[in-house]
This record gives sequence, C-alpha cells and structure tokens, in this order.
Amino acid sequence: HQPPEIPLRELLHTGVIKAHDAILQTITSGGTTLTTVVILGDQMTIAHVGDSRVYSVGLDGKMKALTRDHSLVRRLEELGQLTPEEAAVHPQRNVLYRALGQGEPFEPEIITAPVPQSGYLLVCSDGLWGVVPEEQLGETIKNAPTLHQACQEMVDAANAAGGPDNITVILVRLPD
Repeated sequence: HQPPEIPLRELLHTGVIKAHDAILQTITSGGTTLTTVVILGDQMTIAHVGDSRVYSVGLDGKMKALTRDHSLVRRLEELGQLTPEEAAVHPQRNVLYRALGQGEPFEPEIITAPVPQSGYLLVCSDGLWGVVPEEQLGETIKNAPTLHQACQEMVDAANAAGGPDNITVILVRLPD
C-alpha cells in the first residue's frame, strides 16, 4: 500500500512553514530569505520569501524576473508611490515585509510556471542583483564560456561594486 502522493506545491509550502517555525523557536530577532526552484518535466515550482530572486535568462542575455521582492520599496513601487530609480536608492530598500523568522502571519509565495524553452535560470540574493545591473548580469551569462565562470564573474562584479551584502548565485542551463 503506497502512501498518497502530496502535491509539490503543498510539500514546498509545508517545508517553508516548518523552516519558518524552526527559526522562530531558535532566534529572537532577524530572519532570512528563501528562494528555491523545483523542476519536474516541463513545469517549475518556486517557493519564495524575501528579496532573493529567480530570473529566466534568454540565450540573448535578456533577463525576466520570475519572483517579486517582498520588500517595502517594491510594494511602494507597485502602489505607484516610488519610481524604480527612487526605490534603488531608498534608505529602507532592504526592509522586508516577509521573511523566514520574521513574525506572524507568515505565508510563502508558491509559483508554478512552465520551464522556459531554453536559456538559463538564475537564482541570486540581493548581494548580486542589488549592486550589479541586470543588463550586465545577462551579458555575463551570455558571454561566459562556462556556468562556473559566469558565476565567478558575477560574484567578482558584485565585490568590485562594494559587495555590501552576502552574495549567492546559482545558475542552471536549461535544455534547448
């Protein structure tokens, strides 16, 4: 007798909630972001909390964000109260309204979408996208001979720009 299959969305949701609860029991302040991608067949499911991002990157280097930041300035942008240029330099640009370990109520964002037909998936923290322009990231990915070299060049660019935060980069080549 096989146990019933649990849908991937539900598994990811439950896992993120358990991680959140464990952090709340362990630390009294602070928190962290979480962004993960699971690909099954031609579908991908993203579990997302905070301001790390998932991008689809075309073979031409064009980038498309697949996640929305859970930050104060992103919300103000969506409401038309800030321009993207104002948000980029806003003193509260790192204030998150949703993060692991950051109080209640808590609800992760779960996104299901088709896997892009070709190109790359880039998962990265704000230590990368916050200091290196998207156009430069896309060009680096397009022109680097290997995934490893692309990641190293992006980290080097973030550090050269001051590297004010931790830098996480995961780059996956999608099949054509």
